[in-house]
Amino acid sequence: MKAAWIAVSALLVLSAGAWGEDLDKRIPAPALDPAGGAAMETAVLAGGCFWGQQAVFEHVKGVTKVVAGYSGGAKETATYPQVITETTGHAEAIEITFDPRVVSFGRLLQIYFSVAHDPTQLNFQGPDQGPSYRSEIFFASPEQEKTARAYIA
Repeated sequence: MKAAWIAVSALLVLSAGAWGEDLDKRIPAPALDPAGGAAMETAVLAGGCFWGQQAVFEHVKGVTKVVAGYSGGAKETATYPQVITETTGHAEAIEITFDPRVVSFGRLLQIYFSVAHDPTQLNFQGPDQGPSYRSEIFFASPEQEKTARAYIA
């Protein structure tokens, strides 16, 4: 039921515009969002429970695949029993494969900041707490880094 609610929320935002917690304040479109020339790109985003994030992005037009996993730590310690100790440096993250001709990286960030999680919550989302639930963008290219930094600024 929770995943369905998140998916419905994402669809409402996509059809009616992206809104933050303050309903009078619109989450802006990215200031810098260069068109991607590749047929497919990947983006890796962390921000709370990866299953909640996965449920949102699976329903975005132009996204072809979303995989939940861990980013930010060593490959050897990227296992559930080790990550839950909150000592490995990992964050629960999703890898999004998308067609940049259909949905841009900047638009994915707009969804990320308005629907997928609340970046003002340090190391938690809802009932999930600890550094593995932190907000983080893992850049896949210099262009993604520029877009993300411009968006955050």
